[in-house]
Amino acid sequence: MEQSSTSALLQGTVLDLASDVVSALRSGDHVRAGSTLTGGGAGEGVARAAVRVLGADTLLPSVLLRIPPEPAQLAVFKDAVAAHPPRDEAAPTVVWSHWAMTRALRRAGQPLTTPPADEPDAEPDARWLDGAGWQFLTHQLAVLAPLALPGEECAVTRVARSRPVDVARGFVRAVRRRDWQQAAGAGRWLTLLDGVPDTLGLEAGLDFVRLMGGSDPRVALQLEAARLMPAGVLL
Repeated sequence: MEQSSTSALLQGTVLDLASDVVSALRSGDHVRAGSTLTGGGAGEGVARAAVRVLGADTLLPSVLLRIPPEPAQLAVFKDAVAAHPPRDEAAPTVVWSHWAMTRALRRAGQPLTTPPADEPDAEPDARWLDGAGWQFLTHQLAVLAPLALPGEECAVTRVARSRPVDVARGFVRAVRRRDWQQAAGAGRWLTLLDGVPDTLGLEAGLDFVRLMGGSDPRVALQLEAARLMPAGVLL
C-alpha cells in the first residue's frame, strides 16, 4: 500500500512539473516553470525523482525562451542529476537522458563538479540505434525528446536527421495507435528535421494530437516545444 501511494505521488508530481513547464512555455513566466519543485508540496526525494522522469525538459523554458531558471529550481535539478548517475547496466535511453541533463546544467552555468566534468562534451554510445527499425527508432526518439532542440548536435540528433521518413512513419503509427505521448515526441523531432514528406501534413497532425491527447501535460509539453522550435531559437 505504501509503495502504491509513493508511486501515485510521484506520478502526480511528474504531471504537476510538466504542467509548470507548459505554463511557462505558454506565458514566458519563469517562476511558473519551477513552482512544483520550490513550493514544498512534494518531498525532496519525490521532487528529485520527478525531475529524473521529466529529464532535461524541466529546464526547457530557459532554453527556448532564454529566461534563467529560478535558483531554487536549478538547485533541485542539479541535486537530481548528481544523486542518480546511471548504473553500468542502465538502458541507453537512461544514459542519454542523464547526458542531456548534464548538458542542460552546463547551459545554465551550473556544471557538475564531479566526473565527467573533465570531459564535459563526451557523448554516450549511440550504436544501439544503428540499423534500428523505424518503429523502434521512433519509440527511442520519443523517449529522448528532450534532445530535440534547435542547434543541438549529438549522435542521437544525427541519427534522427538521417531518417526523417522513418520518423514520419513512426509518427503516423503512434497517432493510429492513439499513443499521444509518443506521437507528440516524434512530432517534436519532425519539426527540426529536413526531408519530412509534405504528404505527412505535420501541422495538421500535431493539431490532432493536441485535440486528442493535449489534456495530458506530458503530451502538451512536447507540443508546446514543437510550436516554439520552428521560430529558430538557437542554443
